[in-house]
This record gives sequence, C-alpha cells and structure tokens, in this order.
Amino acid sequence: MFYHLNGTVTDLEPGLAVLDCGGVGFAVYTSGYTVGQLRRGERAKLYICEQVREDAFDLYGFATLGEKRCFEMLISVSGVGPKAAMSILSANTPERVCLAVLNDDEKALTAAAGVGKRLAQRIILELKDKMGKQAEDIVPPGSVQVVSTAAADGTKLADVMGALTVLGYSRAECAAAVKGLDLEAMSLEDAIRAALRGMMQ
Repeated sequence: MFYHLNGTVTDLEPGLAVLDCGGVGFAVYTSGYTVGQLRRGERAKLYICEQVREDAFDLYGFATLGEKRCFEMLISVSGVGPKAAMSILSANTPERVCLAVLNDDEKALTAAAGVGKRLAQRIILELKDKMGKQAEDIVPPGSVQVVSTAAADGTKLADVMGALTVLGYSRAECAAAVKGLDLEAMSLEDAIRAALRGMMQ
C-alpha cells in the first residue's frame, strides 16, 4: 500500500502528474489544487490514495494530508466516485469544501463539473456530522487558508461563523466572539482574526 510518493515531477497535465521515483514513473491523478503546487523538474511529495478495480489500479495524489482526507470523505458518499471527488477538489480547496458542507453551501459544490444539486445535497447530508467532528484533519487549527477560502457569496457574518466553526469552536463561542465587531467595516480576514483574538483573551 502506498502512503506517499516522493520524486521528481517529469510531466504535468490537467488532472495528472508523473513522479519519477528511482527511475520509475508513477502516473498520479491529481486535483487542480494539487497541480497548482507542482512544477515540472522539481521534487514533490504526494500523499496517495489507491483505487483498485478489476480492470485498473489507479493512484490519486494530494499535496496535503488534509486534501487526501477530504477526498476519502467525498468518495465515501453514495454516488461520489473518484472522478467527481477530484472535480470538487479542482473547483474548491479542501478548506472550502469543508466550509461548504458545514454551511450547507450547495453552490460551492455544484460549481464542480458533473456535480448537480441532488448530489451536492447528498454530500452535505452524509458528511456534515463527519466533517464537523474531523474538521481539524482537513483544516489544521490556525490555518490561514480558511480565511482566503471562506464563502464569498454569503453574508460576512455567516462566513466568519463558518470559518470559526471549522477551526473547532462551538456556535455559541463563535456568536460571542463576533458580538460587538463592526463586520461591515472590516475585511473578512481581519474579522476572523479579531474574533480569534477575542476568544484568546
């Protein structure tokens, strides 16, 4: 069983990277998020998820363990195969997927090619509790990426609450932290930082 591959990137295509590990080229399916982290000719480490079928042995690779865990959660949903999961992770960062599920944000999920409203609703229904309990496996506490990927189409209050919830705080703690903040006068990043500072006092 492969846990990760560490080698030189020899080829890059949309959704695919080839890693040369000791003279052996491994074709690894990747998301747009991971492809964006790779450079041809440079060394890279990808965390691997294997998918074995009667007619195929496919490797899916991820730049972070968080993205790998997000992928594994997605393919655990009935009707979501590796292709759909990769499509979702190409349209969203792992943090954004987590936020979308926890905030019932169907639009973020249906932005992925091949993902319709019903499938998005099923993903939210089946993963909401699981992602709530395992959010730190996808989004480490203090992750800056949560700030930059919070929902852009919701209200700022919902975005701040969603980001704090993903970091492990209860909704009651989040509500207390944002109370008194002038959200309209602050950027989303500043609002989240101010709320976090308030919780630490």
